[in-house]
Amino acid sequence: MDSIRVMMVDDEPLIRKIVRMEMNSRSLMVESGDVDSSVTRRVEMVETFPDGPSLTARLNSMEPPDYLLVDMEFQGDPTGGLLITRKVHDRFPNIKIIIFSGRFDNPMPGETDRTKRLHEIGRVVMDAMSMGARAFVSKNAAGGFSVENILRAIACLERGESCYFNYPVMLTLREAAEQYFHMVANHDPSFEISPTERQLLLLEAAGCTASEISERLDETDKSIQERQRDLSRRLGIVNKSAARVAKAISMGLIFPTDVHFLPRG
Repeated sequence: MDSIRVMMVDDEPLIRKIVRMEMNSRSLMVESGDVDSSVTRRVEMVETFPDGPSLTARLNSMEPPDYLLVDMEFQGDPTGGLLITRKVHDRFPNIKIIIFSGRFDNPMPGETDRTKRLHEIGRVVMDAMSMGARAFVSKNAAGGFSVENILRAIACLERGESCYFNYPVMLTLREAAEQYFHMVANHDPSFEISPTERQLLLLEAAGCTASEISERLDETDKSIQERQRDLSRRLGIVNKSAARVAKAISMGLIFPTDVHFLPRG
């Protein structure tokens, strides 16, 4: 059975040297395939590159590798590796791309502006996945640098999993998800809106004016305007449709997926 061929692009010469040396000196092995027909294959780091252009030039002249490790940060750009990820995935969709970074290490206990950071990490992860990344691994491990995180990611993907996150990333994403659902679920359960008020909010979210809403709900303009003022008063916000929609979404009274935007004439 052929070895699992891996390439790497990272702008730090020392990291490239260490990863290649450690992976190729230890004869690392992983199982591929399902439980009934698994085979053990050696993982081999065949080449490393300092930047995207040198990687692309080489990929154009050889058989593509099975995996590509892409450093997240290039020359000070925190997400520069995502551009490389997208370009490689577009031209070589069969290469499994692993984001390799220290950016997600340590899930920030006590860090200031924690919410902003959690949202930032979640956005970066989703962007990378949409560009073709299959896994995120840390440059660090307990006791210092280790290729074990890389090996775990490859082993997971070889077993047929669609993606892999090392522990710090999993924890951070879980915190972000829990924070979001806590925010939505933590509204006052005694606050209720009628079916008509819900339809009013959904129509406002779709961009309808008070007159258009009155036609669709078969009420007078004055009645709709009174409903709008009453909703704003109960929600404790200024009497503006954008504020009503935003507050209703944040409280879980309506959901963006329920909004059906209307074509404009």
